[in-house]
Amino acid sequence: MARPIWSGAINFGLVTIPVELYSATEDHTISFRQFERGTSDRIRYKRVNERTGKEVAYSDIVKGADLGGGEYVIIEPDELDAIAPGRSRTIDINSFVDLEEIDPIHFQRTYWLAPAKEEYGRSYSLLLQAMEKTNRAGIASFVMRGKEYLTAVRAGDGLLVLNTLLFPEDIRDPAQELKSLPEVTTARGKELDMAVSLIESMTDEWRPEEYHDTYTEHVEKLIESKREGHEIVAAEEPSEPTKVVDLFEALSRSVESRKKGRGSAPSPSPALDDLSKAELDKLAKELEIKGRSKMNRDELAKAVAEAQNSAAAS
Repeated sequence: MARPIWSGAINFGLVTIPVELYSATEDHTISFRQFERGTSDRIRYKRVNERTGKEVAYSDIVKGADLGGGEYVIIEPDELDAIAPGRSRTIDINSFVDLEEIDPIHFQRTYWLAPAKEEYGRSYSLLLQAMEKTNRAGIASFVMRGKEYLTAVRAGDGLLVLNTLLFPEDIRDPAQELKSLPEVTTARGKELDMAVSLIESMTDEWRPEEYHDTYTEHVEKLIESKREGHEIVAAEEPSEPTKVVDLFEALSRSVESRKKGRGSAPSPSPALDDLSKAELDKLAKELEIKGRSKMNRDELAKAVAEAQNSAAAS
């Protein structure tokens, strides 16, 4: 069972609700070690005193603010706590806004909030149900690990969810970051209609369980292939940019392809054993196999094979 990464209280008007904060997401990126090429020698990093060359223990490291000209102001951890007493122990909701008003560019990370004890469940449930009914999020700020966060506290699926938000000053100005802002030209009538038709034909329900980290799966397959001494086969190169003169034709073919794809069963895959779980899952989706999100790779392969055989027989 996961441990809370922060504990404190939500202040909601004159109501205080003790809560615990849990991380709602995790990173599945494959971690690599560093080696010197041609050897099995690991590369390691150490915290070293640049004057003495000696390694320094983490507990002996303090923070310093650079004033320029080689001058620094040293700050102790307890001095940071002293300037904002209590800020690291409370989530102060100061207003409520409609969720739709928050531009997605501001969303950063997601956490779960749970009542610290069962006795606080009534006030916790009250806030949860009130936000569910109004579809509003409480805008709050709090301090965690020496950093202040702007947050949106909202109703999730049976529990409160806290999203950390980027401050306006954290978001870059595209006019300063891009070489030049794209010039939005007026789309031609037929091209726009065809693009809208393509979007409509590709519109579907949001089913997050059908999406997977296929790149990580390819990396895992690469590692296993190299371990077994197999030859590495390069993937296909990205598509070439569509020429302006071919834009309408490309859109037309895309719409037609979507229509044909819906009207006929997908062609059988000749080598299911070579496909990744994500590729099998995509085939299962095209074959409308139910319960695919709960299947492991072998179960998917078996279900896809059975569905393809059934389609071929009919």
